[in-house]
Amino acid sequence: MDIRELQGYATFFMSILFVVVLYSYIVYLYRSEKKGEKDYEKLGRIAIDDELDSTPINSSSVEPSDKRSEKNE
Repeated sequence: MDIRELQGYATFFMSILFVVVLYSYIVYLYRSEKKGEKDYEKLGRIAIDDELDSTPINSSSVEPSDKRSEKNE
């Protein structure tokens, strides 16, 4: 078994691994959207609605500067 044959096997198995990882990631995204954990359509509008005065996608109740002061107390 020479190096060319090993490279062929490695390429084949790495391709299979990447396909499995890709499909598992797609299933994860689909399930999280169905459960309501994330809304990817709303996040996809970031590229279309990219203005300084546009409304934020995710609103948080605590400002980032307030989080630092809460941790220090």
